[in-house]
Amino acid sequence: MDFLDLKNKGIKELHELLSQKRNQLRELRFKVSEKQLKNVKEVKKVKITIAQILTLINANNKKEVKQ
Repeated sequence: MDFLDLKNKGIKELHELLSQKRNQLRELRFKVSEKQLKNVKEVKKVKITIAQILTLINANNKKEVKQ
């Protein structure tokens, strides 16, 4: 998912996407531990997406506090 796409989403959508990505990361970790996952780079991509979502959520929260 592109960062610009994430910027255009609302806070509620970001929270839903965050929970989906966290579940996806959990499933990927299980697959890695069972040696079923061939593309281990997927874990890193999901972690980066989670970090971007959290950054946007925190930036929106800071905006609301200032207003």
